[in-house]
Amino acid sequence: MATKLADGTDIPCFALTGPEAGSDAGGIPDKGVVCYGEHEGKEVLGIRLNWNKRYITLAPVATVLGLAFKLHDPDQLLGEKEDIGITCALIPADHKGVEIGERHDPLHLAFMNGPTRGKDVFIPMEWLIGGQEYAGRGWRMLVECLSAGRGISLPALGTAIGHLTTRTTGAYAYVRKQFGMSIGKFEGVAEAMGRIGGLTYLLEATRTLTTTSLDMGEKPGIVTAIAKYHMTEMARTILNDSMDIHAGRAIQDGPMNYLASSYLGIPVAITVEGANILTRNLMIFGQGATRCHPFVLQEMEAAANPDAKQGAADFDKLLFKHIGHATKNTFGAFAAALTGSKFVGAHMSGPTKVYYKDLTRLSKALAVSADFAMLTLGGDLKRKEMISARLGDGLAYLFMASAALKKYEDDGRQASDLDYVHYAVQHCFHHAAKSLNEAYKNFPARWAGVTLKGLLFPLGNHFEKPSDNLTLELAKSMMVPGAHRDRLTHLCYIGEQPNDKIGLMENAFLAMYDIRDLEKKLFVGVKEGKIARKGLLKDRLQQAIEANVLTEQEVEKILAADALRYKAIQVDHFSHDFSEVRTDKVDKPKLNSVA
Repeated sequence: MATKLADGTDIPCFALTGPEAGSDAGGIPDKGVVCYGEHEGKEVLGIRLNWNKRYITLAPVATVLGLAFKLHDPDQLLGEKEDIGITCALIPADHKGVEIGERHDPLHLAFMNGPTRGKDVFIPMEWLIGGQEYAGRGWRMLVECLSAGRGISLPALGTAIGHLTTRTTGAYAYVRKQFGMSIGKFEGVAEAMGRIGGLTYLLEATRTLTTTSLDMGEKPGIVTAIAKYHMTEMARTILNDSMDIHAGRAIQDGPMNYLASSYLGIPVAITVEGANILTRNLMIFGQGATRCHPFVLQEMEAAANPDAKQGAADFDKLLFKHIGHATKNTFGAFAAALTGSKFVGAHMSGPTKVYYKDLTRLSKALAVSADFAMLTLGGDLKRKEMISARLGDGLAYLFMASAALKKYEDDGRQASDLDYVHYAVQHCFHHAAKSLNEAYKNFPARWAGVTLKGLLFPLGNHFEKPSDNLTLELAKSMMVPGAHRDRLTHLCYIGEQPNDKIGLMENAFLAMYDIRDLEKKLFVGVKEGKIARKGLLKDRLQQAIEANVLTEQEVEKILAADALRYKAIQVDHFSHDFSEVRTDKVDKPKLNSVA
């Protein structure tokens, strides 16, 4: 089943399937057996495959399947080894025995997902990715393939949700009034708004740094795992905050609702490209502990060297370097912790200089923690998933803090961004230090945890969450139109049509912000007793004209803005059988007290 352009041209559509031990749907193992079979009228060496994949992204519309399977060679046609291991192949979707086309319904979203099956499918060896010599090397291919896609699509989705929620929530919180005051001025609402704004800056920073590495041709498997997990989780957090602030405006679905589809899509993003629980507990630190370490991977390679004498010599050299590296980090982290990073070098000036010092300190602490974990737990580390996850969180938050600092520099140190930088970096440092301390508490060898805490946090954990004042400043800035708001939310689409749901909210926000000085005049008139505190808005504005508080032109401007405001906060409603949308059949209320 091919996807086509308007002119009928086929678009190659690729679906990647991972290896599973079996299937709930049919019990057919995902495996391949080396054998001889017929292909294009000739008997060739190939593989006979059986698989039953339950839910695969793009499978219903794929023209090519990227299949990963466990390859066996019982007749030893490829060599002496019978269990070859995970292998990858590219198989045309219309090949004999391949079944695709059925689709799932992932939370009623337009997301092509479905099963694919194959029974007694024969493929030639040339269809293996890399050819016959790459049989058994599929795991590395899977990791590298996932690292690219995982670092682009889902982090982009998480960032787009950040841009959407920041722009619309800031506008709605200004437009929606309770007791005559914009709800964004209530501290409870402002707390959630500050979180939305601060995490959106962090999302954008992490997105750009991750994709930059991909643009450079790198295959950063650990970085993309960090981006996938943390950015989809941050998107879930801020979308929940936005739903809370919008309240009834967000839960009534229909043409006016700009949050509902994203809210339903979050669980899909959490699940695909590796479920988030798996990514956090097994992949980030599980792979990062060896791949990101300057010596461990080389030590493992030296230990596996077939030339035992040369391997032992290489291992000894690396081991002494490793010991020196760990010792230097331990003393450096201890000294930095005692002095509050005061004497740590930082090749940076200005208000972010202290963050570079603390970043170095926490990086050293993470390095020492990783060495201790591998030393005391050894092979059990991969089974201690909660400890591994917390150490992975420490790594992830330091990476994201680096991304926020880099974005600030790349954007030219915009003064209006500084509060967002403070929030993002303080958020990361707080959670990084918290994750490390929680890991220490749960080390099986209690002496190791106590030692690490004493060395790395001898005076306790002083990395605090962003302050209330900083949070309130972010919330306030989200309710001010201008270049900063546009830059922070540049991915959010704003339609120009009168019925565009986001455009309507945006226009109402701009109109209400434009009359803020007129509202102040009205408020002063109320305090002076010239205007009634309650009553019909039209009558109160007439009183303002008669008392020379407002001119007729100013009153017309207020009424026009209020009409837009009222239209923007409406929700869709329907006829009883849902056959007719009745959004535009709402009459303006007579009172303007709590609308």
